[in-house]
Amino acid sequence: MRIFHDLNVDFMGKRRIFYTISSVILIFGLINIFVRGFSFGIDFKGGVEVTLKFDNPVNITELRDKASNIGLGSVEAKTFGDETSALLRTGYTELPAELLPKVQSKVEDVINAKYPQVKKTLVERTATFISYHVDSIQALDGVVKALSDGGFQASKLVSDSVKANLTVRLGVSDWIKSGLREQMTKTNFDVQKSERVVPLVGKELKRNALWAIALSLIVILVYLGFRFKFSFASGAVLALFHDIFLTLGIFSAFNGLIPWLNLDISVTVVGAFLTLIGYSMMDTVVVFDRVREYMKIYKTLPLDVIMNKAINKTMSRTVITAFTTLISVTVLLIFGGEVLRSFAFCLFIGIITGTYSSIFVASVFVLEYSERTHKKIEF
Repeated sequence: MRIFHDLNVDFMGKRRIFYTISSVILIFGLINIFVRGFSFGIDFKGGVEVTLKFDNPVNITELRDKASNIGLGSVEAKTFGDETSALLRTGYTELPAELLPKVQSKVEDVINAKYPQVKKTLVERTATFISYHVDSIQALDGVVKALSDGGFQASKLVSDSVKANLTVRLGVSDWIKSGLREQMTKTNFDVQKSERVVPLVGKELKRNALWAIALSLIVILVYLGFRFKFSFASGAVLALFHDIFLTLGIFSAFNGLIPWLNLDISVTVVGAFLTLIGYSMMDTVVVFDRVREYMKIYKTLPLDVIMNKAINKTMSRTVITAFTTLISVTVLLIFGGEVLRSFAFCLFIGIITGTYSSIFVASVFVLEYSERTHKKIEF
């Protein structure tokens, strides 16, 4: 399949138009980055993420208000997949100390409401569990079930025929579930998933992600420096920086702009950026290969003419490759669900910017370098 068979566009002559386009989008993106920032996923900032499944469509605003009234500060609530699913996120990885007396009181209220005759003695209370001695072994199974119905996770340990131990886990997700069930008595829901990441792990992941992107750019610069001239390698890496910042800016601008488009920076998004770097580089290498080939054939032609010939000749391959890849990424974006949405959106924008930069940024930089330094580039 061939399109643009006889294309003859003076891309290099119109490079100032593309300077303007890139500058406007980059400035717009940087403003969004500094003003709105990014929404980091639980992978990076730490905390607890809880996925809830309701029997009926849920009002996210109402759910957010109720979740923010359970003692964990402002709890982030978003739609997750369809109208009956929600994603709650809090920065706490364990219950704060000032909340523990209230949690203990609520646990004991649940037990007293069903089994007021059961005598219990507090053994230990920490940020993660409460332990009791219970004098009624016969009622212990019922106590565990009552706590479970109230949103707590409880377990028993029978040590002899007189007394037994009751342990109630105090997880952030358990407290969220318990608090919501208390406020939403007429609404049924189940916890589908609960994920906890400590801030230390989040900081380490963030640092490793930055190192991964930086090292990949350095390796690409070295590789292209050997394969082409250093000016070509610099142009390719500049184009990659252009792609990354352009995509980050659009990522920040679109986050939360559409209700179902929740764009969090997660480990999968870092993977998307690394994929974008590889994709953009390969597009650039294809163009540079044709430039090098034409420079050996048309030794007397100016560099801008050679670059125009190379870009026009590779345009068919570039557009078809980008279009077919975008089809797959669009399917992921629409039908991939909440988990893959940020990943797919990053690739969608990245493929467009990567294709654009291969033509209008990388080659233009090499031409500008040659004209400003008055050096003839030869292979």
